[in-house]
Amino acid sequence: MRRRGKDDKMEQFHVNLKKTVDDSYDIVIGSGLLHVLQEDLIAQSCVMKRNVAIITDSNVYAYYGAQFEKTVKNALPDVQVNTVVFPAGEKSKTRETKAYIEDQLISWGYRRDTLIIAFGGGVVTDLAGFVAGTFARGVPFVNYATTLLAAADASIGGKTAVDTDAATNLIGLIYQPKRVYIDSSVWKTLSQRDLSAGLAETVKHACMADASFFAYLEENIEKVFLLDPEVCRYIAEKNCEMKYRVVMIDETEQGMREILNLGHTVGRAIETVSDYRLSHGEAVSIGLVAQARLGCTFGYCTKHDVLRVEALLTKAKLPVRIPEWIDREALMQKLYTDKKVRSGRLRFVFQSGIGNMVEFSAGSNAARSVYSTFVSEDSVRKAIAEM
Repeated sequence: MRRRGKDDKMEQFHVNLKKTVDDSYDIVIGSGLLHVLQEDLIAQSCVMKRNVAIITDSNVYAYYGAQFEKTVKNALPDVQVNTVVFPAGEKSKTRETKAYIEDQLISWGYRRDTLIIAFGGGVVTDLAGFVAGTFARGVPFVNYATTLLAAADASIGGKTAVDTDAATNLIGLIYQPKRVYIDSSVWKTLSQRDLSAGLAETVKHACMADASFFAYLEENIEKVFLLDPEVCRYIAEKNCEMKYRVVMIDETEQGMREILNLGHTVGRAIETVSDYRLSHGEAVSIGLVAQARLGCTFGYCTKHDVLRVEALLTKAKLPVRIPEWIDREALMQKLYTDKKVRSGRLRFVFQSGIGNMVEFSAGSNAARSVYSTFVSEDSVRKAIAEM
């Protein structure tokens, strides 16, 4: 459509770009999935003449890097396969690391004919997905998750980002992977602390969406530290099921997807203020207790519900109190960098009892319903003081 001004000195055109995009993908869950990845790459090799960039961190590379790279090269002998390794840890999830990865790809002559494989935990999948979404204006990527935390959260849903001094995950985009592999066989090299970190997101999912799964965790969560194959498989499947149900309804966080932030308002702030001495899972655990205690004061859950949440997190060997060395005032100020803040006011999502979320208003469809609400600073200060 064309519009002309009265004096013919202005032109306006309407560019119609309505389109339907299918970002569907498969999640493969199992133990020892390298052969599955290899078979999938071989099956695609006749149509996918893409150079491959494996992105991983120093910890994962030390254990599995050579074997993983060999698997990919054997599957794709006719293309370039190179690996980018960056220092492990949340402190590497920065714009500087993203630029380093991009410079490596450019130095190898990679352009739009690139496939990125993220091989690692949450930091790796966040960084690799962000690079994939912006390199050459977007190239396909695959997640091969190596931690329980990545399996429970970061590898699914397409959220990618880097941290800044102002806030975590402030710069990024939603960009979906082409496939996700969740391989529990690599969990054997995880420390107890790493396993606990993944269990924080697992408990979060149970709190927000599945009372029976919460009860299952109360009976079985300690078996994760023994790497009981049946328990680990079931937990991986339930995490995926609960997260992808939400993402399918609200991919771009218009409303319902906010429930995945349960425990993260306080958790992300604590993680940053601790200068990452606390892991993401440890910080989220404290955040889950904070929202449960705060929610109890508003009548969203009972004191018994709060005690159950605290007891389950304790079984998972996670902290349920704010460490004394955390600066409380710095923590309060950091809360205001949360993405849910509106007009300088704090907003929280709250669980409703065990296994459900508080819906504050219904939208025109499920994705548009409102699951967060304004909470006064005084109320938050009181909850933090009690922890």
